[in-house]
Amino acid sequence: MKYHMLPTASYFILVVLLHSALGWGWGGDGADKSNPLCQSPCVPGSEEIMSQKEHGTSRTPVQENLRWGCDGATADRICNYNRHYAEYSGYWETTSFLSESTGTTEPVTFYDSNTGKPLFKAPKGRSWTQFLEESRSHGWPSFRDDEVDWNNVRVLSNGETVSIDGTHLGHNLPDKNGNRYCINLVSIAGHPPKKWKRK
Repeated sequence: MKYHMLPTASYFILVVLLHSALGWGWGGDGADKSNPLCQSPCVPGSEEIMSQKEHGTSRTPVQENLRWGCDGATADRICNYNRHYAEYSGYWETTSFLSESTGTTEPVTFYDSNTGKPLFKAPKGRSWTQFLEESRSHGWPSFRDDEVDWNNVRVLSNGETVSIDGTHLGHNLPDKNGNRYCINLVSIAGHPPKKWKRK
């Protein structure tokens, strides 16, 4: 399964320049200037979250039999042994995610592929069609602030978006509408703890 490098530094520079040039701002006078890629309600995190643990940056490998047929080996590599790489653009559309989720009347909850903790719930504040259109336009599932479970998600100073347990999720790439979390489906394809037990 191929995956490629997200040019994090390039995105960071581009986002900062765009916000400055177009006057989009970073959340007003009370904004945290030290972390322009994590403005309220985003919750900032420290590098310590991604320190080396028993299994890469996490304490455990990814769950077996991830949702939507996501590839376990790719998921484990991206979640636990990676800070800059991503599943290939459009990967999420090759899984059973769309066939299993389209038509649902309730928002879909996305769980950490390592721990099973809830990380995102979408769509919220927009339609399913709008969520899919934005995700397709960028190549990865894309979430907004209201769709993030801030109890379990943090954003580092370079925009890297991670779980509190050290799972690499993706990056925050803000646009004129605010924070936009571009996330690997393999990182959020876990099962909730009640439905899955590690052998």
